[in-house]
Amino acid sequence: MSKFQELINDDKPLLVDFSAEWCGPCKVLAPELKKFANRMGDQLRVIKVDVDRNPQAASHFQVQGVPTLILFRKGKQLWRSSGAMNVGQLVQAIEPVLSSQT
Repeated sequence: MSKFQELINDDKPLLVDFSAEWCGPCKVLAPELKKFANRMGDQLRVIKVDVDRNPQAASHFQVQGVPTLILFRKGKQLWRSSGAMNVGQLVQAIEPVLSSQT
């Protein structure tokens, strides 16, 4: 099992940022995701997956455009969104999903 698959299947929620180097909205999202990760602390992990370097992962999760964010826990997709978001929007979208999982 790959490290990526291990993280997806873990008890700790994992937010995956499917992005690309050439993507303008991805560059806007990056600092917001960093702030979000800091704000959420130990509640979840945040990782970035470059769709050009990992086309099989993008294909497997049917990522049609970047940025696409997918929240996983225990192998299940809990939430998904495409497009850039600010830290406030991320908190507003993801905190209720995490709360419903406890």
